[in-house]
Amino acid sequence: MRVHREALYVLRSSIDAAHIDAYSGDAWPPEVLHSYERALLLAQQEVARGSRSRRADPGMGIDIDVRDDGQFEVLSDLVPYTIHAEGWWDGRLVFSASDSGTSLWIEVTQEQEAELLSRLALLGIPPGALTELTSRR
Repeated sequence: MRVHREALYVLRSSIDAAHIDAYSGDAWPPEVLHSYERALLLAQQEVARGSRSRRADPGMGIDIDVRDDGQFEVLSDLVPYTIHAEGWWDGRLVFSASDSGTSLWIEVTQEQEAELLSRLALLGIPPGALTELTSRR
């Protein structure tokens, strides 16, 4: 779960759009309930602004402004537990987290990879916690 948060902090400057589902396969941990409630409030605000249909599922595909510290906190709190979240840069997917904390895919530069591995090492998480996917081309 800590890997998810650390990855987001490393990727933050490389994300210009993010979305999260306010659903989890498990109960939300008490320490993130405030972020869960804030995510639902963000969805309500989207409806009030007209950028979200009133008929849309209120917990699915909630837009997150990663430049806003409070909204980024919502994303980083919920990503380890959500059924799905994703982040984009210029229309290209750079992270996807799903399955209530069991799946994480990220695209990082070499510098970001080094920073992430360093942050994980400080938490006692070995470098083998990440697996590099090779292209099938």
